[in-house]
Amino acid sequence: MATDTPLGPSPTLLTASARSARSVVLVLLAGSLLLKAGGFAWDYLSYYVATGTGHGTAAAGAALTVFGIGWCLGQAGSGLLTDRIGQRTALIVLMLLSAAACFALALARSLPALLAVALLLGMTMEAHRPAVSAAINDAIDTDAGRTRAQAMLFWSANLGIAVCGGAGGYIAHHHGYRGLFLANGVVCLAFAVVARRTLSARPPAAEHQARTVTYRQVLADPALRWIGLGAVFAMICAWGLVSVLPLLMTSDGLPPTAYGTAMIANTVSVLLLTPPMMRFLVGRGEQLKYPLAPILAAGSAVLGLGITVAAVQHTTLGYSIAAAILVPGEICYSVAVGAFISTAAPAGATGRYQAVLSAAGAIASLPPLGIALALDAGGRVLVAALLGLCALVAVAACRPLDRALRSADRPVHAAVRSPNSQEAP
Repeated sequence: MATDTPLGPSPTLLTASARSARSVVLVLLAGSLLLKAGGFAWDYLSYYVATGTGHGTAAAGAALTVFGIGWCLGQAGSGLLTDRIGQRTALIVLMLLSAAACFALALARSLPALLAVALLLGMTMEAHRPAVSAAINDAIDTDAGRTRAQAMLFWSANLGIAVCGGAGGYIAHHHGYRGLFLANGVVCLAFAVVARRTLSARPPAAEHQARTVTYRQVLADPALRWIGLGAVFAMICAWGLVSVLPLLMTSDGLPPTAYGTAMIANTVSVLLLTPPMMRFLVGRGEQLKYPLAPILAAGSAVLGLGITVAAVQHTTLGYSIAAAILVPGEICYSVAVGAFISTAAPAGATGRYQAVLSAAGAIASLPPLGIALALDAGGRVLVAALLGLCALVAVAACRPLDRALRSADRPVHAAVRSPNSQEAP
C-alpha cells in the first residue's frame, strides 16, 4: 500500500562515517533490546513500593496507576519532540531524563516522592519508541523493509522484556532493588550515547517541514484514529499475558514458578515463530505482501482467542499453551502496526504517529483493576467474555481502517503537501 507522501530515506540520519542504513537500524534495534532488557524500574516498581519501602499493595497500585498516566502523557511529548527537534536530540534528552528518574527511584522512600518518580518514569521509560521508529523510517527506503524493521522493533522489545524478568530477579536477590534501578539508569545513559554516536542533527529544511504538521492534523487522520482504537482493544488482550494471567494463576493457587513457565512458553514461541511468520506476511521483496488491515484483524482475533483460552484454564500446562497461542497474534499486530508507521505516516509526523499507537498500549495497560473486579463478580466466564468482546471491537475497527487507508483525502497528508510545507530532502 503506497502512502500519499514520499517517504524516501533521509540523508540526515547517517553520520559522516558513511555508516550504512542497515548498520544504523541494527544498532537501534540492539539498543532498544538492551533498553528493554534493562528496564527494571518499570518491572519492579510495584514490588519496590509494596515491599521494598513497606508501603503495601494499595500504594503499589497507586504507583502503577500514576505510571500509566505518565506513560500516556510521555508518548505525546516524545512524539512531538521527535518531529520538532529531531531523533538524535529527542533520544538524548529523553534518555537523560529516564536515567534521572531511575536514579531518583533508587533514593526515594516516602510515598509522595515515589509517586512523583513513578510519574516521571512513566513519561520517559517508553519515550524512545517514537524517535527510534522515525529513525528506522528515515534509514530504509522501501515499504517492506521499513515494515520488517518496525516489526523487529516490537520483537526486540518482547525479547528484552523476557530477559529483564530473569535478570531482574537475580540482581534484586543479590544486590537489592536499588541495584536494579541504578543498572536501569546506566542502560539509559548508554542508549543516549548510542543515539549521540549513531544519529546526526536534523537540518533546517527537515525541521521546517516538521513544524508544518500539528497534533491536531495528525489526530484528524481517520486511519490513525481507527487503528488507534483497534490497538487499544487488541493490546488489552495482549497485555493479559502480564496482567490477567497472574490474577488467574493466583486464584488457582499456583506458585510464581508456574507463571515463569508460561512466560518461557511465550518467549520460546516468539523466537521460533517470528522468522517464518515475517517471511509469510512481509516476504523478502520490496513490496508488502498483504494489506495491513486484514493482518491486524487476524492478529486481534488470535489475541482474543489466546487470552479467552487462558481465562478458563487451571493448570500450568493450560496457561502455557494459552501463552503460546497469543504469539501469532502478537506477531500479526507488530507487522500491521509496523506497516502502518512505515507506509501511512507522512514525512515530518512519524514520531507523532508512533506516539499515538504507543499511547494506545499505555491505555491498554490500565484495565487490570477492572479485570480483577470482574473475576470477583462473575468469575472466569465474565473475564473471558469481556476479553473476547475487546478482541471483537479490535477486529471490527479494521473495516473502517481499511476504508480510511484507501482514501486519498487524508487531512495530515494534505497538510504535508500544502504550499507552505517543504518536501523531505
